[in-house]
Amino acid sequence: MNILTINLVLSTLVFWAAAQIYVVPRLAQLGPQTVLVPILLLHSLRHLGLMFLAPGAVYAGLPAQFAYPAALGDLLTAVLAGAALVLIVREARGARALTWLFNVVGTLDLVIAIALATLYGAAEFMGPAYWIPAFWVPSLLVTHYLTFRVLAVPAARRAFA
Repeated sequence: MNILTINLVLSTLVFWAAAQIYVVPRLAQLGPQTVLVPILLLHSLRHLGLMFLAPGAVYAGLPAQFAYPAALGDLLTAVLAGAALVLIVREARGARALTWLFNVVGTLDLVIAIALATLYGAAEFMGPAYWIPAFWVPSLLVTHYLTFRVLAVPAARRAFA
């Protein structure tokens, strides 16, 4: 196991513990909009994954088989998060469906990026972008989990009807 994997796993556990302590016990009391707006704001920043394509943000040699899918998947997820955010804030039709789409696409993007990084040995080329998988990805994974929890609650189904 490499250090990046250890960082990713331990950071995910810290974010998961924080969610279990501070958010999950209050999900029934909080409306979907209250929970989802900050999550979607966070994920709207996933355009930062484009750093994997920026010389200087990563070391030369970062495998393209990892960099392009990770960067473009993050960009797509950021766009979906921003669009879902607009619909949720406006309480517009389609907010729930778009939030589901964002959450599924974003989760798959992270799982695929982790697999590709492992498969192609991307960790040694991360350079300054190391913080993305070591800190950012764990927070994103946990907030995707929270979003699934919110979307699965019957009250959320009514709020998005």
